[in-house]
Amino acid sequence: MHRHSITSKISTVLVSADGIDAFIPSRQRPVRVRTRNMQADTHFEPHRHAWAQLAYCATGIVQVTASTPEEVTYIVPPSRAVWIAPGALHTINVLEAAEFRTLYIDASARPAGWDSCRVLVVSPLLREAIHALDRPGKTLNPAREQLLTGLVLDELAHADTQALGVPMPNTQTGDKRLRALCEAVLRAPSERATLAEWAADTGASERTMARLFRDELGTSYQQWRQQAILAHALPLLTRGTPVSQVAAASGYASDSAFSAMFKAAMGQSPSHFQNKHGQ
Repeated sequence: MHRHSITSKISTVLVSADGIDAFIPSRQRPVRVRTRNMQADTHFEPHRHAWAQLAYCATGIVQVTASTPEEVTYIVPPSRAVWIAPGALHTINVLEAAEFRTLYIDASARPAGWDSCRVLVVSPLLREAIHALDRPGKTLNPAREQLLTGLVLDELAHADTQALGVPMPNTQTGDKRLRALCEAVLRAPSERATLAEWAADTGASERTMARLFRDELGTSYQQWRQQAILAHALPLLTRGTPVSQVAAASGYASDSAFSAMFKAAMGQSPSHFQNKHGQ
């Protein structure tokens, strides 16, 4: 079998929440920025906060999985960020060495109605405001901090969103065979295996797996796989990877077929998202 084994595991470096006390937000200081350089395969165990969090990396790529209460996985390049609602259980995996910037945001400062997680487009202004707030080891002038905080919150409230989440079976209550299949496809988006072939690896029938996709995730396997492909393709495109390479890495035999799928789903051609780090 040439496919990635469903039972294969990803090696990880576990990271604890040490040092978080220095960054807890409050009504007086509603936005706190924490920057860490993270190596690939770094893994944050599932945890939750009373405050909101914006997971954003200046460089590199991270995978964020959050439950509110449905579990959704997001793959985040530097031009995007994930809003994690207060109280949402979440975990983070570093897919590519990252300069990881975490914004901790007091629950009182979140935009109205932001009770679930979402992918945000990071504007140039938001990116620079975050960078200006990030002053490790230095004391920021309180008046300047207040102005920058207000700017960050306003940019967040007006940021464009993208439907880039990949729904996942619940870790505790979901079917373990479905969970294993979904994780395997996420690890190997270029594999063009059919649902029947993936299902065979789990010991279940194609019909059973198709039913599980409908019952637990509310979608078909093909629709779910398309979301998984988009989640992997976008970071590649934002790094300037040629469309032909992204198409191949996404399991498409032709550039045109990949581009047609991508434009139908995202409303823009793949080339629109290339080299967007400085946008």
